[in-house]
Amino acid sequence: MSSLQAIQVLLVDDNQHMRAITSAVLGSAGMRKVIEATDGSSALEMLREHAIDLAIVDFNMFPLDGVEFTRLVRNSPDSANPYLPIIMMTGHSEKSRVYEARDAGVTEFVVKPITAKAVLDRIQAVIWRPRPFVKTESYFGPDRRRQANPNYKGPMRRSTDQSSGPAGGSAA
Repeated sequence: MSSLQAIQVLLVDDNQHMRAITSAVLGSAGMRKVIEATDGSSALEMLREHAIDLAIVDFNMFPLDGVEFTRLVRNSPDSANPYLPIIMMTGHSEKSRVYEARDAGVTEFVVKPITAKAVLDRIQAVIWRPRPFVKTESYFGPDRRRQANPNYKGPMRRSTDQSSGPAGGSAA
């Protein structure tokens, strides 16, 4: 994983111990360019000051949590990089939290307590298997479809769906 040494990571968590553990995991993979922030607000400032390649953010922080940070990165007119890969870390893995993070535009999700394998698997996913971005009236972020479902019977609403023809609805 020596190819990861050039990547600059923004690590955002209000818990200093969690930042230390995550930073150690990143360091073990050769990632030495780690910039730390304690909340989403200071993280946005770091994005303006540094060329960040990847953000790893905690879900629950104050005054600006990871979900709102993600929304601002994706949708703010003055965002430094709306396409920034964002990995969300949280100790709360309820479906509603996962959906909230996904719908804000998070690229990947990892549950605490983290393992080196889980973190590095997510990093490899965002680097080596990036998903295309989708822009609609209510969403901008990585495609939430992880794979094409051949049994899907709903409306085909994307322009890329039109080539495969409608499946139970008209393409719009």
